[in-house]
Amino acid sequence: MTPKSKLVIGTRGSPLALAQAHMVQAGVARHLGWPVEAVDVAIFKTSGDRIQDKPLSEFGGKGLFTKELDEALLDGRIDLAVHSMKDVPTRLPEAMVLAGILPREDVRDRLIAPNATGVADLPQGARIGTSSLRRGAQMKLLRPDFQIVPFRGNVQTRLDKLARGEADATLLAAAGLRRLGMDHVGAPIPVEQMLPAPAQAAIGVTVRTDDAFTRAAVGALNHAETALAVAAERAFLARLDGSCRTPIAALATLEADGQVRIRGQILSPDGAHEVAGEVRGAPEEAERLATALAEELIGRGGPAIRALFG
Repeated sequence: MTPKSKLVIGTRGSPLALAQAHMVQAGVARHLGWPVEAVDVAIFKTSGDRIQDKPLSEFGGKGLFTKELDEALLDGRIDLAVHSMKDVPTRLPEAMVLAGILPREDVRDRLIAPNATGVADLPQGARIGTSSLRRGAQMKLLRPDFQIVPFRGNVQTRLDKLARGEADATLLAAAGLRRLGMDHVGAPIPVEQMLPAPAQAAIGVTVRTDDAFTRAAVGALNHAETALAVAAERAFLARLDGSCRTPIAALATLEADGQVRIRGQILSPDGAHEVAGEVRGAPEEAERLATALAEELIGRGGPAIRALFG
């Protein structure tokens, strides 16, 4: 292992991405006994950041927020990249490894609406601002009268659009709001009502496979329970070959009896069709259980669900 005296973190430039990068920066510096200034932060604009006028599903979805960071990592411009795990493709290049996952935040979505604290409070035909196919489909499943309107941008941009009356309500991840010191905004939606995206609320760090020094430094930040849950949810997603074109939700949790509980859901984009289920078992079997759950849901999903997977 070749020691280093400086590291460079790559991140997107949104306030939330920077907050997450600074969490990793502080953790790595603390583990290495370095001043925080020895772990630099480099900002990159990704394809997903550049596309603001169309749904990301039209451009392939997964990888749009990671591609430029991956390239910078592999060509040596940065030593590690910080990601929201829900944005990370399920398959990584061999030269890159997911070296650490930080402790997970609140996995729920929050409903932000001027005059409502729950889905049932929203008026008939309310306009829901979201560009997430999952959130849109889940809201239509709960309330077929809702109208889904495209809502792109970072947290503050979406809140500004809501304030201008471009929608009656929007949905944001509770974890992102909390990391921005905005956990007073909106009301949480129970996971029983709205299952989160696979790996939502988890921060992951990728490094080069052959960089033993950085792998060890990042590995010290790894939270085993979160890593197990995220691996299971990503196995569920991988079996479905999920992209941003398909509304998929999943959540894995370690229960009080020591078992892992994995819940999964697949929806048609219009929310008219849905199949959901769950499995429980030993934590060491989590990825296999998640894969089996995905296969089960496809099997009993009906024509509208099976058509989503060719």
